[in-house]
Amino acid sequence: MKLLLTSGGVTNASIHAALVEMLGRPTAECRALCIPTAQHGHPWCTPGSAWRFVAGRSPAPMVDLGWASVGLLELLALPHRPRDRWEAWVRAADVLLVDGGDAAFLAHWLRQTGLADLLPELKETVWVGVSAGSMALTPRIGSQFVSWAGAGGDDRGLGLVDVSIFPHLNSPDFPDNRMANAEAWAAQIGGPAYALDDQSALQVVDGVTEVISEGEWRAFP
Repeated sequence: MKLLLTSGGVTNASIHAALVEMLGRPTAECRALCIPTAQHGHPWCTPGSAWRFVAGRSPAPMVDLGWASVGLLELLALPHRPRDRWEAWVRAADVLLVDGGDAAFLAHWLRQTGLADLLPELKETVWVGVSAGSMALTPRIGSQFVSWAGAGGDDRGLGLVDVSIFPHLNSPDFPDNRMANAEAWAAQIGGPAYALDDQSALQVVDGVTEVISEGEWRAFP
């Protein structure tokens, strides 16, 4: 897949331009599926916050980018539907818009449904993640970002990229997400990682990672 791993969504012109370049055409010509599943695993999230994401009223611009069509793909429902049916929906989409919440919960359901195994086959599909929707694809999430009790202390992501992400750097809404804590997190992760503020994202195409930013970020080797 082509991956646009954001901290706060498509929040500025640089991130938007990267998205359009990855799609190969304007958003108005592309079909999107939005995935709110990660919200259900996080204690801060509510039915209202899930609705705001799906309705395009989230603080993280994603669903409201003028897509030709937007559908809802709830991973929790997929085990109750025929695989060929939902797989056809995924393959027909140009972009998957994946909300934040708990990254371990999202990674679990990506594995359980089989969607995780399908993702590497989607060569032209763009995955746009925000926060946990980005972190779920990384090798490790970091224990401080795992709030779902079902994870049992396991902070492994899917490992579809080779770097980890510390999101919401210096955000007023996340008072613990400061550089000192990012440094401690990176030491715990023990591998390549990035701290990103909400004006920053990682673009990953053909295994090459590029920072897209109009804000603050830091790479950890």
